[in-house]
Amino acid sequence: MIQLNQLSLQRGHLRLLEKAQLTIHANQKVGIVGANGVGKSSLFKLILGQLQPDEGDLQLPGNLTIAHMAQEVADSDRRAIDYVLDGDQRLREIQQALATAEQNGDHHRTGEIHAELDAVGGYTAESRAHQLLNGLSFSTADAERPVNTFSGGWRIRLNLAQALMCHSDILLLDEPTNHLDLDATIWLEQWLRSYPGTLLLISHDRDFIDSVASHVVHMHQQKTELYKGGYSDFEVRRAERLAQQQSQFEKQQVRIAEIESFVRRFKAKATKAKQAQSRVKELERMEMIAPAHVDSPFSFSFQASDKISFPLLSLEKCNLGYNDPILNSVNLILSPGDRIGLLGPNGAGKSTLIKSLTADLPLLNGVYKAGEHLKIGYFAQHQLEALDLEASPALHIQRISPKATEQEIRNYLGSFDFNGDRALEPVKLFSGGEKARVALALIAWQKPNLLLLDEPTNHLDLEVRHALTLALQSFEGALILVSHDRHLLRNTVDQFVLVANGAVKVFDGDMDDYQQWLSSQRRQQNQSQQPERENRSLSATEKKEQKRLEAERRSALRPLKKAIEKLESQLDKITASLTDVEAQLADISLYEDANKGKLKQLLQTQGELQQSADNTEMEWLDKLEELEELETATTAP
Repeated sequence: MIQLNQLSLQRGHLRLLEKAQLTIHANQKVGIVGANGVGKSSLFKLILGQLQPDEGDLQLPGNLTIAHMAQEVADSDRRAIDYVLDGDQRLREIQQALATAEQNGDHHRTGEIHAELDAVGGYTAESRAHQLLNGLSFSTADAERPVNTFSGGWRIRLNLAQALMCHSDILLLDEPTNHLDLDATIWLEQWLRSYPGTLLLISHDRDFIDSVASHVVHMHQQKTELYKGGYSDFEVRRAERLAQQQSQFEKQQVRIAEIESFVRRFKAKATKAKQAQSRVKELERMEMIAPAHVDSPFSFSFQASDKISFPLLSLEKCNLGYNDPILNSVNLILSPGDRIGLLGPNGAGKSTLIKSLTADLPLLNGVYKAGEHLKIGYFAQHQLEALDLEASPALHIQRISPKATEQEIRNYLGSFDFNGDRALEPVKLFSGGEKARVALALIAWQKPNLLLLDEPTNHLDLEVRHALTLALQSFEGALILVSHDRHLLRNTVDQFVLVANGAVKVFDGDMDDYQQWLSSQRRQQNQSQQPERENRSLSATEKKEQKRLEAERRSALRPLKKAIEKLESQLDKITASLTDVEAQLADISLYEDANKGKLKQLLQTQGELQQSADNTEMEWLDKLEELEELETATTAP
């Protein structure tokens, strides 16, 4: 159980928690939500012992193993597979003890340690590590690469795999999906649902929280409030509470009207019955939870360009890629009002398709036709790197529109919650989420008629994501969206296109169908990789190491087998003596008065021999059990 008792925490001049109360029971899966800066990550540091409360106390049971996902990017030359295995600290301790025992020639201790290694799953640890890497979209070859050859986002994935490798009682995950694609996110959900310990999860992905969490802790106004259920349950209960505040009624009605307008617009153009049905349910539900966001500081929108073309853009029989094609014979026509979500595994070519649509990536062949009035708004995965860190949000916009007045710019930036002096501060002082808001503000200011958004929600908190969802719903231009945020996809697009196996084609289904498609693809991939893994495990170096370990295990068995043989010999001698005594006791004359002394002596000897036989047999059975365990370890993979 994790318990906060009247806990207060201050960082600098900022009071994060004030007499907070919270109880999290063992094996609960808890999503931690709240605006950026309320202290979610600081709560994790309290649990890890990296911070101490200013008042009150935090109670944790003793002798617990706590695993957490490191946010720092490692610069290591260790192989990725070894880096992940390092997450199982107990495994590494046993392996180190084994190396020491082997170096000292202590065969008895070596045998004991091999039994310990088997008990913690040491002989299957590398296989488990490969499964984690595969689930997080690493290839088999990636496992052998040094950590420092991966980009920052992929190193964060390695940190996640390392945390999952640990046999922990409590698992702390801070934004684990930020650097994941959709298929890796779905895999992680499935893994966490079967996690046997207590999970504390900070995430801005509402569907992810819904899928994994049994409870939600809302950090708000220096307090912690525990809600039963996932994020959707929390949102409804919070909506019910806020709906009672009459001062918010007008703003609430405006939000509901916006959502109802989009619902009507969607119903009018829905063409696929199954997808339409699931989408309408989602949108109607948004009306119910609208009050939960009435106090949001964000009110931005995406205004489309007044001038449009039919079509806006088309690709005809195009091969897309760099030196070699990644996507072949692509045909795509984009018209005003199209709302397309791109689906597909990591590395299949979704970003390649978007870069080709922007003309940043030249076609290998085929025809690219842009409409006369095409105006693209493009948010790339690395959009934040394109910002001028020394310039303020206001200066960024001023450079785009020199004739815009300062008041116009300030009013506009206020809708993105850059109020007062914040609009004039250099971007280098901003957090990742604030920089992402600046990038979105720049795109929206230019009034595009085609939005190409490649993972726009990375770094955005739940309130900004909600505001982005509403803004995209009201956008009247064309939209192509790549996102691992399924809630955003469900509520802003009405058609899915699958990018996979070198092709781009319409996906006739909804997000649930796509999840089934991913599961099928993963099974096929695992089956195809199995022979490769088996061959890899039979490489010359590993076979040599395997033979060495087996020889050492057999060596450790020899003293045990000798001890068993000795006990068997002792037991045979005791049994023979006992048989002799019992034969004497069978003589009837022994029970005459004249032989009472001899009878007493034989009965005493019989008792002593029986006790010795029992003790020897018990020790013999213990040694046999120990031998069986070691022999099992010898044959373990």
